[in-house]
Amino acid sequence: MKLRVLSYNVHKCIGGIDRRYSPDRVAEAIVHFEPDLILLQEVEEGTRRSHDHRQVELLGDLLGFNHRTWFPNVKLRGGGEYGNAILSRWPLIESNNIDLTVGRRKQRSVLHAELRVRHDDVDRTIHLFNMHLGLSQLERRAQLRTFLQSHPFAGLHHDTPVIVGGDFNDVYGRLGRALGPSGFRGFERPPRTFPAWAPLRALDSIYVRGAVRLLGVHRGETDLARRASDHRPLFADVVLAEPSPEES
Repeated sequence: MKLRVLSYNVHKCIGGIDRRYSPDRVAEAIVHFEPDLILLQEVEEGTRRSHDHRQVELLGDLLGFNHRTWFPNVKLRGGGEYGNAILSRWPLIESNNIDLTVGRRKQRSVLHAELRVRHDDVDRTIHLFNMHLGLSQLERRAQLRTFLQSHPFAGLHHDTPVIVGGDFNDVYGRLGRALGPSGFRGFERPPRTFPAWAPLRALDSIYVRGAVRLLGVHRGETDLARRASDHRPLFADVVLAEPSPEES
């Protein structure tokens, strides 16, 4: 079974060049790539600049994704907050947020969702983890250690399909090496995604573990992808492998 996963820091639906607020433009940028699973960062709720929109619901409606989860990380002084969201074509069985905040630094987290898809008359469970990591290298490495030791990830069988994506703020392109010993697979040099209009840094990534194969990771190259946010969307095609008897 082939799936397309898209990760996108939507920058509160504010354009990276024109600074214009437009959820419709973000949704149009996403729909072009026909994803099945969407990991979004900086999804806002209840702010004046976003017209008090609950963006996870607004984007979900615009994209036709009925299964959604969102958790706020950052509370804004003027009211409202923003955080990570997951949208899925399949029902989400469970969702929880894992705090990755280091000391007094900006609040960060990874949003987890468990979903079940049916393939060849067999129900398959997939665990999604949507991350937004910190700005310093030491902070990011500490956050990944916390994630790898956290529930539910630490208790998953090594064959269980796991997809991790998000804004890793991976300025030096080295975080994949930290995930490798835990069984994750990705591309040594993911596409550059920031800034959207002329990408110089590969801040965003997608990795897999278990009975799932990563076919390729690509950067959105449309005109809307260059303008809708300050990051480019990143998408990957993955294939679920045959389940093992112990997969859970």
